[in-house]
Amino acid sequence: MNSSHQHWIHDLSPFLIRFPDNPLGIDGIRYYGLAYLLAFLTAWLLLCVYNQKGRFLISKEERSSLMTAVILGVLLGGRLGYMVLYDWAAFLQNPLLFFRVDQGGMASHGGIIGVTIALIYFARKRFRFLELSDSICSIAPLGLFFGRIANFINAELWGRPSSASWAVIFPQSPASYNPDTGLFEPLARHPSQLYQAALEGGLLFAYLQWRFWLRRPSIGMISGEFLCGYGILRSIGELFREPDASLIAGMSRGQFYSLFMLVTGLLIIAHAQKTKKISS
Repeated sequence: MNSSHQHWIHDLSPFLIRFPDNPLGIDGIRYYGLAYLLAFLTAWLLLCVYNQKGRFLISKEERSSLMTAVILGVLLGGRLGYMVLYDWAAFLQNPLLFFRVDQGGMASHGGIIGVTIALIYFARKRFRFLELSDSICSIAPLGLFFGRIANFINAELWGRPSSASWAVIFPQSPASYNPDTGLFEPLARHPSQLYQAALEGGLLFAYLQWRFWLRRPSIGMISGEFLCGYGILRSIGELFREPDASLIAGMSRGQFYSLFMLVTGLLIIAHAQKTKKISS
């Protein structure tokens, strides 16, 4: 605890294990990479449970192919989404930046779009797209949860300045003049990464699992509710997060892009309800 600020100064290492200097130039095992690994592993395990309980029947071979498609969708969609949605000018100037994953930059909105395309491709074989999408959407918030925890450990995507007792000082955040010390130093900020982990990850996951197992909604409802829930909860989280790009129509980019998720979710819900009425 810093006696001047009475706020915790973020000092977590982004590495679980650091490697000594080596010819390959690999620094070590990062928590960010582990977050993706945990997300894909839990998705695999939950799909196994869904199959065992008869909620979504899928063979081991199909499950492997599905997970490969989802992983590609997340990685390619997330990276391309970041370049297009948040760093378009730099991407136009140098498209090879797409491959500079060492410099960071993944967009959850892009990842969702990437996974959607992957599911459309995979579903053409024998699955109904919305049925497949419902199963994946019921799991997806776990990936968002692990990703936001990794963002916090990495001390990135920090929140807006705050005087709350739980606010955190991120040393890499912009410095401002502190009249108490007479120095220019980072301000205490909301740990918005943790807020988003709780909202987009924990809360949304708990709700969708409740819907998936206990309510058994009509096909497409969980997909629509995921998009609506993500759009709303992401927008709430953005209220505490420092914008990491220029605003659009007075909104952070996270809020602006979430509007499209919300509208798409509402359209899917309307379609699911209409289909249910027709079938009944």
